[in-house]
Amino acid sequence: MSEQDNDYREIVDGEDVVETSSTEDTSVAEKPSDAGDEKKDKGDEYEDICYICRRPESVAGKMIHIPNNICICNDCMQKTFDSMGSFGFGGGDNANLNNVDFSKMPNISMINLSDLGGFMPQMPNSQKLKKKKSGEKKEAPVLDIKNIPPPHKIKAELDEYVVGQEYAKKVMSVAVYNHYKRVATNTMDEIEIEKSNMLMIGPTGSGKTYMVKTLARLLDVPLAITDATSLTEAGYIGDDIESVVSKLLAAADNDVEKAERGIIFIDEIDKLAKKKNTNQRDVSGESVQQGMLKLLEGAEVEVPVGASSKNAMVPMTMVNTKNILFICGGAFPDLDNIIKERLNKASSMGFMADLKDKYDKDENILMKATVEDLKNFGMIPEFLGRLPILFSLEALDEDMLVRILRDPKNAITKQYKKLLELDEVKLEFTDGALHAIAREAKQRDLGARALRAIIEEFMLDIMYEIPKDDNIGEVVITEDYILKKGGPQIMMRGCESLEDKNA
Repeated sequence: MSEQDNDYREIVDGEDVVETSSTEDTSVAEKPSDAGDEKKDKGDEYEDICYICRRPESVAGKMIHIPNNICICNDCMQKTFDSMGSFGFGGGDNANLNNVDFSKMPNISMINLSDLGGFMPQMPNSQKLKKKKSGEKKEAPVLDIKNIPPPHKIKAELDEYVVGQEYAKKVMSVAVYNHYKRVATNTMDEIEIEKSNMLMIGPTGSGKTYMVKTLARLLDVPLAITDATSLTEAGYIGDDIESVVSKLLAAADNDVEKAERGIIFIDEIDKLAKKKNTNQRDVSGESVQQGMLKLLEGAEVEVPVGASSKNAMVPMTMVNTKNILFICGGAFPDLDNIIKERLNKASSMGFMADLKDKYDKDENILMKATVEDLKNFGMIPEFLGRLPILFSLEALDEDMLVRILRDPKNAITKQYKKLLELDEVKLEFTDGALHAIAREAKQRDLGARALRAIIEEFMLDIMYEIPKDDNIGEVVITEDYILKKGGPQIMMRGCESLEDKNA
């Protein structure tokens, strides 16, 4: 009897037993099963997709797995053998996948796919479709018509986070309320309510993106924020127009039903204006506006799942944009000159005539923008017609900047106070310091974005030095410190605080 035969005994007490002679072999035999169980647990959340027809397992049925994590459905595998059978390889209607003998097929050399490991990457989970969990209870719909908050409550919630912009908050509250009331009722009668897409105009840093983010969080709906600068006409380098919908699908965790009631915010929409004095094709301007018409109005769009571009390796799905709310925003630079030119047409000569420089110092000149001004800017009429709600945001003055620093729930000063609280240090800002920061931000002409940059600059040394000394109990930021005429007031633990002194 050979040495190998001694390692295995076939029958013991009437049962088949496999016994190995070394503990090392046993551990090797156990590892694949453990790895398989772990892989199974990780893959339970996603379902396989056919490599050929791109259908998920829930549609095409059980998949056939071949090396390198490639899955093929029974239909595609059968079609393959049927086509081979038509050339005399024993296929046809009576062909059976299990009875095919590859060795008898002449002039065909089978490829070992495991040898192509470096060239056949595994499909990541982001390019697979998530399974719908049947065992869990279905959550109540977010957009129940009885639970949609009325406009005044939506605006009250926005007031806690956004300072000023009363008109813009009122317009957004009414538009969103009407839109989701339309989605929830699903047009139960013969009167079809159209979408209330919005176009907001405002200088940089006035809070356009922040308002949309806050609104989406309050309504608990998926939100996709994208820049129009990366969009180009189909066939050119850049993102296709449908990529804005695929970003919303990703924000909804690849749930098509949830994505179809989401919000898409397209920023920098003014960059899509028609290019003037050019003889080349406008692939990133007017052409993108033309391509977005069907999205804004509502259409069935085929978008890739888990990717921003279409290719053969990415599964596709259909998304209906009929109930998706589109909000477009942009700073529209030089639009103020177009508005001034229109307003100054009425100026004339004489003692009672309007002067041509009457509107030069008007910071809120964008509030007077009309559709005609946007046409002159370079937006096409068809595009503007699908954005029926047009409103502008106010420019931020010094008082509004001070309120932004102090009043909102997540104000910048409150964030720094919280950071120092973690080190058991109290932080205070005097009114003079807040106004000095606001004046500095006003000079930078960057809106509210300049506030954090200024505070970061002055708080750097304080945040660096405080963890060194455990005796520091309170820090007061003064106007002199902001104006670089002095330093902050630092009080040690056990000393009388500034508030107690003032009292």
